[in-house]
Amino acid sequence: MASSAQLRLMSDLKAIKNEPPEGCSASPVSDENLFVWSATIFGPDETPWEGGVFALRLTFGDNYPEKPPRVRFTSEVFHPNVYNDGTLCIDIIQDAWSPCHNVCTILTSIQYTEVTKKAIAVTSY
Repeated sequence: MASSAQLRLMSDLKAIKNEPPEGCSASPVSDENLFVWSATIFGPDETPWEGGVFALRLTFGDNYPEKPPRVRFTSEVFHPNVYNDGTLCIDIIQDAWSPCHNVCTILTSIQYTEVTKKAIAVTSY
């Protein structure tokens, strides 16, 4: 029997397949494990990240959606909200987390953060 976290992740996967956010994609790394996802964010037009392709890893716990996933860039990104190890410092996956957020809202929030924060430098893969 699927756990509540697995059911929610299946719902998130269906939502992102049916209505993917512009400039983003995401899916589980394997069919056997819904708790680890690979995501891609394409650098928004007319920003310092334009043309960039940025890879992320989302790791969900058994307590999702009550607790946010761990999110980190797996491609090199130089940004004020990204630590050296690729982890992000944004409200949606920390203090402002709510169970109503999902994979789509996380990715669009990361895109928004890229656009609204001052660029230092970016390297995409």
